[in-house]
Parts: sequence; structure tokens; C-alpha cells
Amino acid sequence: MTNKNKLLLNLENITDNLLADLRLLQFKAPVSHVYNPLVYARPCYRLYLQRYGATTREIVLLGMNPGPWGMSQTGVPFGEITTVRDWLNIQAPVGTPERIHPKRPVTGFDCTRSEVSGRRLWGWAQKTFQTPRRFFSRFFVANYCPLQFIEAGGRNRTPNQLPADERRLLFAACDRALRRTVEQLQPRYVIGVGKFATQRARVALGGFTGTIGGITHPSPANPKANRGWEVLVEKEFHALGIRL
Repeated sequence: MTNKNKLLLNLENITDNLLADLRLLQFKAPVSHVYNPLVYARPCYRLYLQRYGATTREIVLLGMNPGPWGMSQTGVPFGEITTVRDWLNIQAPVGTPERIHPKRPVTGFDCTRSEVSGRRLWGWAQKTFQTPRRFFSRFFVANYCPLQFIEAGGRNRTPNQLPADERRLLFAACDRALRRTVEQLQPRYVIGVGKFATQRARVALGGFTGTIGGITHPSPANPKANRGWEVLVEKEFHALGIRL
């Protein structure tokens, strides 16, 4: 077996083990629906790993969890639909969650909404590196948690807003998967996209000999991100010692 095939197999096994851990978890009100795109959009995620996760990497960018119009539709972290289809050249069948909230439909690549965070992150990658091959020669993009949590009224609930007992079990599973992913990709840098992901990386990766840092999250809910996010994060990369 080649090193490439071995790495891909290991990443698939990490995903399978994480899914097995997550199936044991239950989430109470106000969460009413939980989406896991690693299940219903697994073909897309598998293509993402095959094309862009087959070698070790200098930098892992770590997001929090799927957005409703990004990874929840495409199975790709920060997976804004147009970018996934047209720049990453990934398109595969997307199923649906077992229970769908009427305010958060999953229509895959037929979705007409755009995930602003993903559009900003991948737009920066495209502008800076031009091609996926050049970007992924240095970077890999992952999410800490693969689950999207939805309240009864349709509002998203982020992992850090869950009750302490639910967070403890969820974070334990996600920490294990992150540690194993970093062991496989052997990066010099693990960079959290936003404060939550940065904090979880610091907790999960005790003993990591590289650099753990963070950049500003591109969400439009973050005021800093709405005042020239690309310029800001390039300064933050530079401060971490990452030359683009």
C-alpha cells in the first residue's frame, strides 16, 4: 500500500470512529434537530479527502462546525456551494438528515443560499493561491465538530452553547478525532478559525510540538470580519510566522 493510500485509509477510519462515537450521544432541548453531513454527504467528503487530504501538510486550518448553507449542504468544511463545485471541482450525491427542520432544508448543490464564512475563506484561498493544488500543498481545512445543532425555532446553536454534560461527551469524541488527524497530517501549525476552534485545539493537542494559533473567524456576525477580513488574516498569519 502506498503512503498516499495509507493516509487516506487512516483519515477514513478516523471519520468512521468519530461517527461511531457521535451515534451514542443525545442532545436535549432547546436542540431539536442535529445534522451530520459526514453521514448524508459522505461521498462529497470522501472526494475532498481523496483529492486534497492525501499527503502530510504544513498547516491545518480548523473550523468549529458546519454552517447551514455550507458544509451542511456539501459535506466539505466551510463548503460554500459555488466554490466547492467550481473551484474544488467536487460534486457528488447528497442525501438528507433523518429529521429535517423546515427552516433548515438540505438540498445539496441545488441550494441557492451562500455561506458567507465559506465564501470569504475559500475566496481568500483562491485569490492568494489561484489553484487548489497550490493551496492544498500547504494547507488542509478541517472542522472540529461535524454536527450542526438546530433549535426548535430554527436558530443555530453552536457546540459551546450546549449544556456542560453534553459538551463533555461531544468534545471528548471530537478531541480524539482531532488528535488522530493531526498525527496523520503532521502539520507544523494548527490554526483555529475563530476563538472556539483555537481553544479546542489547545486543549485537545497537549504535547503537540508545533505552533497552535488562531485567526479571526470570517463570519458576518463577527464585526472584525466585516472590515477587510482578508487583510486582517494575512497579518495574523504573518504574526504566527506563516509566510504566504
